Amino acid sequence: MPPLLFLMILAGGMYSLGEAMPQDEKQRLRKQVVEMFDHAYQNYMDHAYPADELMPLTCRGRVRGLEPSRGDIDDALGKFSLTLIDTLDTLVLLNKTTEFEDAVRRVLSDVRLDNDIVVSVFETNIRVLGGLLGGHSMAMMLKEGGQHMQWYQDELLHMAKDLGLRLLPAFNTSSGLPYPRVNLKYGVRGPETRTGTETDTCTACAGTIILEFAALSRFTGDPVFEAHARRALDFLWEKRQRNSNLVGTTINIHSGEWVRRDSGVGAGIDSYYEYLLKAYILLGDDLFLQRFNIHYASIMKYISQPPLLLDVHIHKPLLPARTWMDSLLAFFPGLQVLKGDIRPAIETHEMLYQVTKKHNFLPEAFTTDFRVHWAQHPLRPEFAESTYFLYKATGDPYYLEAGRTILDNLNRFARVPCGFAAMKDVRTGSHEDRMDSFFLAEMFKYLFLLFAEAEDLPFDVEDYVFTTEAHLLPLSLSMAPHSSTVPSNRTLEEELDDSNFDWTCPNTRLLFPDPAFPRNLREPIRSAVDKSCPRPAPYREPGIGRPPLRAQDFMANNPEHLELLRRMGVSLIHLKDGRVQLVQHATQAVSAVAAEDGVRFMQEMMELSSQQQKEQLPPRAIQIVSHPFFGRVVLTAGPAQFGTDLSKSSTGVRGFVTVAEPYSGCTEITNAEYVQGHIALLQRGQCMFAEKARHIQKAGAIGGIVIDDNEGSSSDTAPLFQMAGDGRSTDDITLPLLFLFHKEGSILLEALKEYREVEVLLSDKARDREAIFKGKPLPGTLMEGSVDVQEVEEGCLTEATTPTSFEPIGQSQSSTVKLVESVPEEVSPSQEEASPMVEDTSPVEEGRPLEEEASPAEAGADLSQPKEDRDSERRKEPERDTDSDSQSVDELLADWQEDLEAFQQMEKDEL
Repeated sequence: MPPLLFLMILAGGMYSLGEAMPQDEKQRLRKQVVEMFDHAYQNYMDHAYPADELMPLTCRGRVRGLEPSRGDIDDALGKFSLTLIDTLDTLVLLNKTTEFEDAVRRVLSDVRLDNDIVVSVFETNIRVLGGLLGGHSMAMMLKEGGQHMQWYQDELLHMAKDLGLRLLPAFNTSSGLPYPRVNLKYGVRGPETRTGTETDTCTACAGTIILEFAALSRFTGDPVFEAHARRALDFLWEKRQRNSNLVGTTINIHSGEWVRRDSGVGAGIDSYYEYLLKAYILLGDDLFLQRFNIHYASIMKYISQPPLLLDVHIHKPLLPARTWMDSLLAFFPGLQVLKGDIRPAIETHEMLYQVTKKHNFLPEAFTTDFRVHWAQHPLRPEFAESTYFLYKATGDPYYLEAGRTILDNLNRFARVPCGFAAMKDVRTGSHEDRMDSFFLAEMFKYLFLLFAEAEDLPFDVEDYVFTTEAHLLPLSLSMAPHSSTVPSNRTLEEELDDSNFDWTCPNTRLLFPDPAFPRNLREPIRSAVDKSCPRPAPYREPGIGRPPLRAQDFMANNPEHLELLRRMGVSLIHLKDGRVQLVQHATQAVSAVAAEDGVRFMQEMMELSSQQQKEQLPPRAIQIVSHPFFGRVVLTAGPAQFGTDLSKSSTGVRGFVTVAEPYSGCTEITNAEYVQGHIALLQRGQCMFAEKARHIQKAGAIGGIVIDDNEGSSSDTAPLFQMAGDGRSTDDITLPLLFLFHKEGSILLEALKEYREVEVLLSDKARDREAIFKGKPLPGTLMEGSVDVQEVEEGCLTEATTPTSFEPIGQSQSSTVKLVESVPEEVSPSQEEASPMVEDTSPVEEGRPLEEEASPAEAGADLSQPKEDRDSERRKEPERDTDSDSQSVDELLADWQEDLEAFQQMEKDEL
């Protein structure tokens, strides 16, 4: 098939119509993929093995039970060297036969599968069982070649069968749907198993078994595994909604009732559809293709709104279930290629590509107007997977450029000395101490295949099918002996109907009569994403008169305002954590008219809170650029509504940090000689944020960082907030001020304690290390010959869109408003609540006495010395000291909690 003609103008070069990427450039990119794989794999082997996964920021292995629990995400870990098993067939594909042989020997000698540990059936099946079967397939292929693995006697297959038998107890349900978790040693039932009480599982969890279990049955000749997988698929098919032919996201494994009735192609359902089509490809059973095509027709009718793929309700499929998409649906264009439906695949992929260029990576979830919904990115490979399949189908070099973008962004933003770190926030470039096994199992396979020629591959990939974890199962299994007594729930209504089949892929010459056709599909989508950042609607006044006090004018420290609130029946409550709560009791108002004014005031507060959420500034980044960090550690910081707007600065503000004295920053700075020309560190408390900024600015600081004094607080567990002014003009404040929660601030303080001189960069997002060290030798090792990709200019800022739900309360009820969203000082953010959250413009810290205990800096001093001596020492060494039991930087990084609650819920749905 000749390459398609189109025009490309990218950072990597300019190609004329029909001109493919030069072979030497493809070879360079292919070698770059191998180098990146080596960097990730070798660091796992050096620093983590035999642990399940690598923690790339702290350069050690993640061992379940020894690290803080991450909830359901940890169910993938079973103390069975997960990453090594998941990577076996990747080694072979990348021509690393010697390393593969060594890895197989390690698995056989070191890995145990009888651990007393509860694991996810779904994850263990696709990663471990799939990895063992993929490794066995590769070992057999190499052995038949006569040069390698001549000693191999099906040992990996024996391990796979052992694991399959350990998973089988999970299928002991009346429906045939598996329990979501199983104890590798004790099974499901019984007190020692610590599982078996669950009632629900996700559709993908139950429907993503057939490839691995059928392959295991056909490799071993034991039909029991395939029989159980087929039974689970049959039950899901029977429980589909018959009118829409869609399935829900979560199902009761005993009754078959749908627990979550939203339906899409992303998290919770994704690989169920994938395995129906691939089961037909691998096993040759027409029934799987018929079911897939029926589902696919409904997906295209109800869920697909090109280029979007939006969840709907299975009983009311014309009713959208949500207004955002998750990143797991990025696999779907690749599945559409296998189906032969190229046009919608091009459209959805282009939408995903533009979102990727907007944020460097696909956010875990994003809205229909392409804003960030969940900001994490755990280095998922689905977009690379679809890119590879579209290139295979079209030969269009545009997809090679998409692959180049993926490579460059991984190297620029995710690469760290000990591997590749997941992105904690794509907006700021901050990292998580996490490198999942699927990164090695999938990402490098698809990227290598994208740039490889046939002669670069040790075998013909067309002879294999990729599992959802990209493990390779040979198509010859369709001819392997298997039991003819495999039960099936096929009914008369399911007699094979030729109208449900597409036996061949469409002729691409007919699909693309115009050489510019693919480009014409992509252009409007690119424009839609670029112009998809609407400005918040202006504030609208309530339509029911004008109360004597406007919500936007309210100040919590103004005695007149407090008296007006009292007359309207509104009381102000100071919470222990520093927040302020407004409560309205109509019966306590001085008159009926005043009570009505109070209700309108509360309604205005709700409107104001909602508006502030729309106008919320995105988080900022504090990047440690000095030795030994060199820009690799990025801390998520909250912005201020005053001072320098870092989003308008192309370089940010860079300087060495020093602790201000007094640490609170609430009076004139006494160590101005150290603060001058530096970025001052301040402790939250005792006065307004704006007051702190004025004091350090007067002392000559070039920026400020306020660190939360609430021990244990973290941006992982609390939403960031904006630091507001003090109720008067803040135009005099010209330096940038950022806010760090306690855990992130402790990392910076401990770095200062350990290294004395710590230089940071304050910016709107993490900067490329090459840009930071422009004109200087680049610290550490970066990919030689890597190509910079021009950063995409964003038309507007992105923001998290986790709304607070508002429930207005009638006059006869109590109305509550919490003043936390935009805090001038000491009004702490809270987790999402039913009560609306609005701005507190109080210039006085609420709920906290002005005289506090000694700051941590002073508490850590030697109290046996006179205070004057301690003060003198602190002026000589302005670095903030902490107590002798303080953790090291590495320990603090390790203790950093890694996932927002919303993201954990998404992972739970998937698991």
